[in-house]
Amino acid sequence: MSSIIGVAVAGALIATVGVTASSAQAVSPQAGAVGVLVVPGMNGHWVNTWVSMPQLTEPGNMPPAPFTRDNLVLADATLRQTIRTSVGGRQLRLRFSNAFGGTALPITAVSVALPVGGRAGVGAIQPGTSRPVTFNGRSSVLIPVGAQMVSDPLNVDVAPQSNLTVTTYLAEGQASNNITSHPGSRTTSYLLAGNHVGAEDLPGATTTNHWYFLSGLEVWSPSTSSAVVMLGDSLTDGRGSTTNLNNRWPDRLLARLQAHRGTAGVAVLNQAAGGNRVLNDGLGPNALARLDRDVLAQSGVEWLFVFEGVNDIGTAAATEAAQKQVAADLVAAYEQIVVRAHAQGIRVYGATLLPFGGNTGYDDPAGYREAARRTVNEWIRNSRRFDAVVDFDVAARDPADPRRLRPSYDDGDHLHLNPVGYQALADAVPDRLFRQQPRPWGFGFN
Repeated sequence: MSSIIGVAVAGALIATVGVTASSAQAVSPQAGAVGVLVVPGMNGHWVNTWVSMPQLTEPGNMPPAPFTRDNLVLADATLRQTIRTSVGGRQLRLRFSNAFGGTALPITAVSVALPVGGRAGVGAIQPGTSRPVTFNGRSSVLIPVGAQMVSDPLNVDVAPQSNLTVTTYLAEGQASNNITSHPGSRTTSYLLAGNHVGAEDLPGATTTNHWYFLSGLEVWSPSTSSAVVMLGDSLTDGRGSTTNLNNRWPDRLLARLQAHRGTAGVAVLNQAAGGNRVLNDGLGPNALARLDRDVLAQSGVEWLFVFEGVNDIGTAAATEAAQKQVAADLVAAYEQIVVRAHAQGIRVYGATLLPFGGNTGYDDPAGYREAARRTVNEWIRNSRRFDAVVDFDVAARDPADPRRLRPSYDDGDHLHLNPVGYQALADAVPDRLFRQQPRPWGFGFN
């Protein structure tokens, strides 16, 4: 039986999955074709191994010309995107979202493959690795407005921390300029006119650093595997990280967890977006509004990591009254997030907010926003409402001036971090938080 072993092995992406002697029918190596039986390759469950937070696409983040026209996007166009897994599994299935589409989304064909060299953000795939994806046995699917569709299981041995290529062809395109995407992909995607869903390369393709329509990858993984969702803003989405290198702080945390046997089964799901807020819509719906879709509806979630609120403070008026109000409202919102996640058996970890001293937009001369940040951080540290607290503030602040980021971590705007700073955040998260253990008596009561 062939399998994908990291990024070093070329060859077929799809692998025949072993079946016990008592199985009535062997699994075909052409899984994904119409009428082919696909059975679980092990005793396990579905776990999301990669996600992207769906958003309504802003005009500046639409597919570049000529792929966006008035009320028509990606007509007769191939879209090739690479995504990076966290944990591995024996089968996969894809999630496509039309959460913010203005009309139904007609997808004509989809394939998965290994990217050339196993790299993120490349337009070519390894020869012989492309395999078709189906939906209810069909190559095409029509996704209603506001809905998502999950593909049929595909027999694939997916390695942890490996890159996969997903290629989508839309014959008709989406007849609206309201479409679903994740602008902050930090990964290059490729657009080319015509149907090239199985092509090994896309010469002449147009590039863009956004993901469109694709919102999740699930793997059938052992029962010991589970996921943590990172609920956040641009500091988690990776503003200041390196395009196509996957060096956001959740990526670096994943690498560390994968290095230890006791945490190698933890999927890290990044549900963050630049400009996102907890209380009010910004870039994407507010955290309270998107909690059900982006956290509770994901497969295999055991933990939630909340690191968000700086944009609420930074966009509220720089007055004493307004900042006292936003601090109180953030505390109430965190309480709601904990209550709703606990009801689903999910442990919730909170992270303190980073300093923003010197940032042109957020740092006010009177220090009202800084006071609100400190109020919120003290509540996070001392309220005991979170199941654990990670002090990102201490990890990233300048010891000589706690109102500012450590200079070696600062991306330059005094708000976001560079890759060194993101590594420091990852290093501040204890491994022990992600070891499976029984929930305490009364968990989730309030």
